Amino acid sequence: TGNLLKHIKVRHGDIDQGFAEADFVVEREYHTPTTEHAFLEPECAIGVPEGYLDHDKLTVYVGSQIPYQDRNQLAQALAMPEERIRVIGTLIGGGFGGKEDIAGQIHVALLANVTQRPVKMLYTRQESLIFHPKRHATIIRIKTGAKRDGRLTAVQAELYGDGGAYASLSDKVMTRATTHATGPYNVPNAKIDCYVMYTNNVPSGAFRGFGVTQSAFAVEQNMDILAEMLAIDPLEFRLINAQKVGVTTATGQLLRESVGLIETIGDVKRDMQAQHNGSGFQWTWREGRKAYAWGIACSYKNTGLGGGAPDKSEAEVEAFEDGSVEVRSAAADMGQGIAHVVAQCTAEEMHIPYERVRALLCDTDLTPNGGPTTASRQTFMTGNAARIAASALREAITQSAAEMLDVPPDQIRYEEGLLRYNGSSVELGDVVSWMKAHGLQPRARHEYWAPPTQPLGSGGDMHFAFSYATQAALVEVDLDTGEVHVHKVMSSTDIGRAINPLMLQGQIEGGIVMALGNCLTEAFIIENGVPWTTLLARYKMPSIKHAPEIVSRLVEDRAAEGPYGAKGVGEIPSINTTPAICNAIYRATGVRIYSLPVDQDALLRAIKRGEAEIHTAWKDVQ
Repeated sequence: TGNLLKHIKVRHGDIDQGFAEADFVVEREYHTPTTEHAFLEPECAIGVPEGYLDHDKLTVYVGSQIPYQDRNQLAQALAMPEERIRVIGTLIGGGFGGKEDIAGQIHVALLANVTQRPVKMLYTRQESLIFHPKRHATIIRIKTGAKRDGRLTAVQAELYGDGGAYASLSDKVMTRATTHATGPYNVPNAKIDCYVMYTNNVPSGAFRGFGVTQSAFAVEQNMDILAEMLAIDPLEFRLINAQKVGVTTATGQLLRESVGLIETIGDVKRDMQAQHNGSGFQWTWREGRKAYAWGIACSYKNTGLGGGAPDKSEAEVEAFEDGSVEVRSAAADMGQGIAHVVAQCTAEEMHIPYERVRALLCDTDLTPNGGPTTASRQTFMTGNAARIAASALREAITQSAAEMLDVPPDQIRYEEGLLRYNGSSVELGDVVSWMKAHGLQPRARHEYWAPPTQPLGSGGDMHFAFSYATQAALVEVDLDTGEVHVHKVMSSTDIGRAINPLMLQGQIEGGIVMALGNCLTEAFIIENGVPWTTLLARYKMPSIKHAPEIVSRLVEDRAAEGPYGAKGVGEIPSINTTPAICNAIYRATGVRIYSLPVDQDALLRAIKRGEAEIHTAWKDVQ
């Protein structure tokens, strides 16, 4: 009622019994701000009318995360059949969820139709800042109970999310915040309520982490507070409660495989200890007026849409007479490298060098629907579609080669683009030529459907896979100025299988640096419903000089359904950096951070006054 957009509930076990069994209970309130994606380039779209030069359809060029959905929305807005509309997705320098909503596509299409001329709409940075949906500001009240031996007994939480003036993806984002509000832990009793509210503020929508970033800030600090009360090492406390195969989550999902959290904790523990060069590990120490401390946090994040939503991706693979292969899918590449992933999957299945494979992405006339680039899903979904399509094409080529050469198919093997048999060989391109001459198409297409999931409240599998991560941050706090400097981040991430390790590490490092801003500087300020952050100069982001040394490890606890065991990694690296830093700040100074971003002036005042907590962020005192 009123301005309530959605009330989201999680119920698990008996919450009253859970707290009755607890020897220690921690109850705290945390605040997170509205934040901005700050992608490299602002939104842009170009509309070209049907019949203009060589355009036989109304064509829209756009940097979008969901090309086929754009086409569908254009068709509805213009009352045109989808077959008369073409959307060509351009390469994007970053989206992070901020380019899922309509941002000019419909405008340029309407104007192009009316004027019968090409129309370009490019947002200025100021227009972009004011217009597109942001990360949800939240208030999170969370109560956590544990036994004296360290086992968690219950989590109760109440979340409030600022959805802004329009719904966008608020329901889905805050559902993830709610379902992940017990953290990656075995919690036998849980009661979580989330209230997503309409307000007069800028709309909120998808943002890397998709609500889990906000939950983790609260969950992981409560975990550290409890560990201190119990006098248990924070790493050991997390190991005691870590999810593992056989655990049931707060949503009722039984974890059957690919739960690598314990391994990530072990990696980070070893790397933290190795930083002390045999001198003996210390959580905190002083050097003059500089206080140093380690902080730790864990996280998990679903791969794919989940929650009962149909989730599919299509890919097409075609071989050519020159021996090359093309893989096609309308999966948006925002810099995360999906083009390389599908090319690698294709090369692996076709047994040909990677250099012979090219990827064509994001053209609704030429590429099948890869689904949205969101929810850390593309490697899993489109990687699988490409893998299976390539495998089917290889089988078809093998059968054709067997007929062409008059040998049994099982005697043919692939090697670097050659098909070998009985000591002889034939080029892949020659087999393709033979197929075409005999009316056969050297092409295969596959529509991959994710394993089924169930809606929240059903008690079934809400997601088909989770990635896990642990991070430790080494923080320096200047006790004379309150300045916080993050020196090092130790990271370990369970990604199932690393298909492209270099790009994967880039995702992890980028997520960590992005999270530095979320923790220490970034807030999109709104005053009485009016944005104050209308210039990028008013939005404080970390630069390369703030980037810490990052030691990143990979855990490959494979998912049976993933391509070669892979799971998603796009979001999880940015989720637990913030609470790791805040836990380190507390250990260095004795001051607990309850609001983001960290107000370093308030931190200094608290240090000087001997206060144990701060509840205001710098955005609150402008």
